[in-house]
Amino acid sequence: GQDSGQSRVEADLEVIGDRLRGLAADGTPMVMICGMYQMFGHAFITHEGLELPGLGILDVTTRGQSTRMIGGIVLDTDLGQVVGFENHSGATVLGASQQPFGRVVVGNGNNGNDRTEGARTHNVIGTYLHGPLLPANPKVADALIAAAAERATARPFEPGEIDDTVADEARTRQVRRLLAKRS
Repeated sequence: GQDSGQSRVEADLEVIGDRLRGLAADGTPMVMICGMYQMFGHAFITHEGLELPGLGILDVTTRGQSTRMIGGIVLDTDLGQVVGFENHSGATVLGASQQPFGRVVVGNGNNGNDRTEGARTHNVIGTYLHGPLLPANPKVADALIAAAAERATARPFEPGEIDDTVADEARTRQVRRLLAKRS
């Protein structure tokens, strides 16, 4: 959500924070996008200087800024190349041991400087990639489904035959278009 929404959900997150931290530590897959990504970190400091405490699930801290980072983005991740659309004014910095979700090929990512995007701890992904993250990147969706299935059944997940041709073609076209704009 928007920065203004974070202050409205802060009290609710405090109430369920221990449960969310427990679920994350236990391997529950979660995808947190934009404002909720920021709230899953240690703190979000608004552009005006108000510090909203986060849940500390991800080792990140975010500061609001006046400049927005908007546009198509391409990442290299452990799950392959990922595309999306970023739209945020938060500048997020990863803690020393925090792994990013991916490395920026095109776009701004966490802060426009360090070429990282998002954060990933266990099965929790925090990211600035707005929709359609999962439909455009089926390997990300498949990894989350596999983690959920394995957690629920305590058995290795064996997916059936999946045809991702259309999603792969759409992602490839978007990557080509964004790389061409960069040149």
